Amino acid sequence: MNEKIWLFNGSDTNNWKTHDGNSINWVVNENYMIVGSGNIISHETYADAHLHVEFACPDMPEAKGQEKGNSGVFVHGAYEIQVLDSYGLEPSKWDCGAIYDCHAPITNASLPPEEWQTYDIFFRAPRISDRGEVIEKARLTLLHNGILIHNNIVLEKTTDGGTTTEIKTEGPLLLQDHGDKVRYRNIWLIKV
Repeated sequence: MNEKIWLFNGSDTNNWKTHDGNSINWVVNENYMIVGSGNIISHETYADAHLHVEFACPDMPEAKGQEKGNSGVFVHGAYEIQVLDSYGLEPSKWDCGAIYDCHAPITNASLPPEEWQTYDIFFRAPRISDRGEVIEKARLTLLHNGILIHNNIVLEKTTDGGTTTEIKTEGPLLLQDHGDKVRYRNIWLIKV
Protein backbone atom coordinates (compact mmCIF):
# COMPACT_ATOMS: atom_id res chain seq x y z
CA MET A 1 0.00 0.00 0.00
CA ASN A 2 1.30 3.46 -0.88
CA GLU A 3 2.09 5.82 1.97
CA LYS A 4 -0.09 8.81 2.86
CA ILE A 5 2.10 11.92 2.86
CA TRP A 6 0.75 14.72 5.05
CA LEU A 7 1.21 18.19 3.59
CA PHE A 8 -0.79 19.80 6.41
CA ASN A 9 -1.93 17.86 9.47
CA GLY A 10 -3.15 20.81 11.52
CA SER A 11 -0.06 21.56 13.56
CA ASP A 12 2.40 23.62 11.48
CA THR A 13 3.24 24.90 8.00
CA ASN A 14 6.70 23.31 7.73
CA ASN A 15 5.79 21.47 4.51
CA TRP A 16 5.11 24.73 2.63
CA LYS A 17 7.12 27.58 1.15
CA THR A 18 6.59 30.79 -0.80
CA HIS A 19 7.41 31.14 -4.53
CA ASP A 20 10.90 32.32 -3.60
CA GLY A 21 11.49 29.49 -1.09
CA ASN A 22 10.90 31.43 2.14
CA SER A 23 8.70 30.51 5.10
CA ILE A 24 5.00 31.22 4.65
CA ASN A 25 2.92 33.59 6.76
CA TRP A 26 -0.42 31.76 6.75
CA VAL A 27 -1.75 31.39 10.31
CA VAL A 28 -2.45 28.01 11.93
CA ASN A 29 -5.50 28.23 14.19
CA GLU A 30 -6.76 25.10 15.98
CA ASN A 31 -6.43 22.39 13.30
CA TYR A 32 -6.57 24.54 10.15
CA MET A 33 -4.61 27.27 8.39
CA ILE A 34 -6.03 30.53 7.10
CA VAL A 35 -4.96 32.09 3.81
CA GLY A 36 -2.39 34.81 4.48
CA SER A 37 -0.47 36.92 1.99
CA GLY A 38 0.93 35.12 -1.02
CA ASN A 39 0.44 31.71 -2.58
CA ILE A 40 2.01 28.72 -0.84
CA ILE A 41 3.70 25.74 -2.47
CA SER A 42 4.34 22.28 -1.04
CA HIS A 43 7.94 21.12 -0.67
CA GLU A 44 6.70 17.68 -1.74
CA THR A 45 6.35 17.05 -5.47
CA TYR A 46 4.56 14.18 -7.18
CA ALA A 47 3.62 12.68 -10.54
CA ASP A 48 0.46 10.50 -10.47
CA ALA A 49 -1.35 10.93 -7.15
CA HIS A 50 -4.52 10.92 -5.09
CA LEU A 51 -4.71 14.28 -3.30
CA HIS A 52 -7.10 15.19 -0.50
CA VAL A 53 -7.82 18.81 0.46
CA GLU A 54 -10.41 20.17 2.90
CA PHE A 55 -11.45 23.82 2.79
CA ALA A 56 -14.07 26.24 4.11
CA CYS A 57 -14.99 29.50 2.39
CA PRO A 58 -15.82 32.53 4.55
CA ASP A 59 -19.35 33.88 4.61
CA MET A 60 -19.27 37.04 2.49
CA PRO A 61 -22.97 37.76 1.78
CA GLU A 62 -22.35 41.17 0.16
CA ALA A 63 -19.69 39.86 -2.25
CA LYS A 64 -20.42 38.57 -5.76
CA GLY A 65 -18.71 36.25 -8.24
CA GLN A 66 -14.93 35.92 -7.94
CA GLU A 67 -14.90 38.15 -4.84
CA LYS A 68 -16.82 35.58 -2.72
CA GLY A 69 -14.44 33.33 -0.74
CA ASN A 70 -11.96 32.88 -3.57
CA SER A 71 -8.88 30.66 -3.53
CA GLY A 72 -7.56 27.83 -5.66
CA VAL A 73 -5.89 24.43 -5.49
CA PHE A 74 -3.24 24.12 -8.20
CA VAL A 75 -2.47 20.48 -8.96
CA HIS A 76 1.17 20.08 -10.07
CA GLY A 77 1.36 23.81 -9.40
CA ALA A 78 -0.14 24.22 -12.87
CA TYR A 79 -3.84 23.28 -13.09
CA GLU A 80 -6.23 25.30 -10.90
CA ILE A 81 -9.27 23.77 -9.26
CA GLN A 82 -11.35 26.77 -8.22
CA VAL A 83 -12.25 27.29 -4.56
CA LEU A 84 -15.17 29.72 -4.23
CA ASP A 85 -18.45 30.15 -2.39
CA SER A 86 -20.70 28.88 -5.20
CA TYR A 87 -23.44 27.41 -3.04
CA GLY A 88 -26.74 27.16 -4.95
CA LEU A 89 -25.39 28.39 -8.30
CA GLU A 90 -25.52 26.75 -11.71
CA PRO A 91 -22.11 25.21 -12.49
CA SER A 92 -19.75 27.27 -14.61
CA LYS A 93 -16.07 27.11 -15.49
CA TRP A 94 -15.32 29.85 -12.93
CA ASP A 95 -17.16 28.41 -9.91
CA CYS A 96 -16.19 26.04 -7.11
CA GLY A 97 -14.89 22.74 -8.45
CA ALA A 98 -14.22 24.10 -11.93
CA ILE A 99 -10.91 23.59 -13.67
CA TYR A 100 -10.57 27.34 -13.87
CA ASP A 101 -11.68 28.75 -17.24
CA CYS A 102 -11.54 25.28 -18.84
CA HIS A 103 -14.08 22.80 -17.43
CA ALA A 104 -17.28 23.41 -15.48
CA PRO A 105 -18.14 20.75 -12.91
CA ILE A 106 -20.79 18.19 -13.94
CA THR A 107 -22.90 19.34 -11.00
CA ASN A 108 -22.62 21.90 -8.20
CA ALA A 109 -21.68 19.94 -5.08
CA SER A 110 -20.88 23.02 -2.98
CA LEU A 111 -21.97 23.35 0.63
CA PRO A 112 -22.86 26.70 2.23
CA PRO A 113 -20.06 29.05 3.32
CA GLU A 114 -18.28 28.26 6.61
CA GLU A 115 -18.94 24.50 6.15
CA TRP A 116 -15.97 22.20 5.61
CA GLN A 117 -15.79 20.74 2.11
CA THR A 118 -13.55 18.11 0.52
CA TYR A 119 -11.75 17.64 -2.76
CA ASP A 120 -10.49 14.17 -3.60
CA ILE A 121 -8.37 14.60 -6.70
CA PHE A 122 -7.14 11.67 -8.77
CA PHE A 123 -4.42 13.03 -11.03
CA ARG A 124 -2.58 11.33 -13.88
CA ALA A 125 0.51 13.34 -14.75
CA PRO A 126 1.39 14.22 -18.34
CA ARG A 127 3.61 11.79 -20.21
CA ILE A 128 6.60 13.32 -21.94
CA SER A 129 8.89 11.58 -24.44
CA ASP A 130 12.67 11.38 -24.15
CA ARG A 131 12.76 14.24 -26.68
CA GLY A 132 10.67 16.46 -24.39
CA GLU A 133 7.43 16.18 -26.38
CA VAL A 134 4.10 15.83 -24.58
CA ILE A 135 2.74 12.46 -25.70
CA GLU A 136 -0.20 12.39 -23.25
CA LYS A 137 -1.74 15.38 -21.50
CA ALA A 138 -2.60 15.31 -17.80
CA ARG A 139 -5.94 13.82 -16.72
CA LEU A 140 -8.02 14.48 -13.64
CA THR A 141 -10.97 12.97 -11.80
CA LEU A 142 -12.47 15.02 -8.96
CA LEU A 143 -14.89 14.20 -6.15
CA HIS A 144 -16.28 17.28 -4.40
CA ASN A 145 -17.83 16.37 -1.06
CA GLY A 146 -17.90 12.76 -2.27
CA ILE A 147 -19.76 13.63 -5.49
CA LEU A 148 -18.14 13.04 -8.88
CA ILE A 149 -17.84 16.39 -10.66
CA HIS A 150 -15.06 15.64 -13.20
CA ASN A 151 -14.55 12.19 -14.70
CA ASN A 152 -11.11 11.51 -16.22
CA ILE A 153 -11.00 14.83 -18.07
CA VAL A 154 -8.04 15.86 -20.20
CA LEU A 155 -6.30 19.03 -19.02
CA GLU A 156 -5.59 20.81 -22.29
CA LYS A 157 -3.65 23.71 -20.81
CA THR A 158 -2.13 25.02 -17.61
CA THR A 159 -3.73 27.83 -15.59
CA ASP A 160 -2.12 31.25 -15.21
CA GLY A 161 -0.99 32.08 -11.67
CA GLY A 162 0.60 28.74 -10.86
CA THR A 163 4.25 27.85 -10.39
CA THR A 164 4.72 27.23 -14.11
CA THR A 165 2.95 27.26 -17.47
CA GLU A 166 5.29 24.54 -18.69
CA ILE A 167 3.89 21.01 -18.79
CA LYS A 168 5.99 18.79 -16.50
CA THR A 169 5.87 15.19 -15.31
CA GLU A 170 6.15 16.18 -11.65
CA GLY A 171 5.11 19.19 -9.61
CA PRO A 172 4.02 20.54 -6.20
CA LEU A 173 0.63 21.48 -4.78
CA LEU A 174 -0.04 25.23 -4.70
CA LEU A 175 -2.74 26.93 -2.60
CA GLN A 176 -3.75 30.35 -3.85
CA ASP A 177 -4.05 33.60 -1.96
CA HIS A 178 -6.81 35.60 -3.66
CA GLY A 179 -7.32 37.99 -0.73
CA ASP A 180 -10.09 36.03 1.06
CA LYS A 181 -9.76 34.24 4.42
CA VAL A 182 -10.37 30.71 3.14
CA ARG A 183 -9.42 27.96 5.62
CA TYR A 184 -7.63 24.69 4.77
CA ARG A 185 -7.08 21.49 6.75
CA ASN A 186 -6.29 17.76 6.33
CA ILE A 187 -4.18 18.04 3.18
CA TRP A 188 -2.44 14.86 2.08
CA LEU A 189 -1.43 12.89 -0.98
CA ILE A 190 -0.73 9.32 -1.94
CA LYS A 191 1.64 8.78 -4.84
CA VAL A 192 0.35 6.11 -7.23
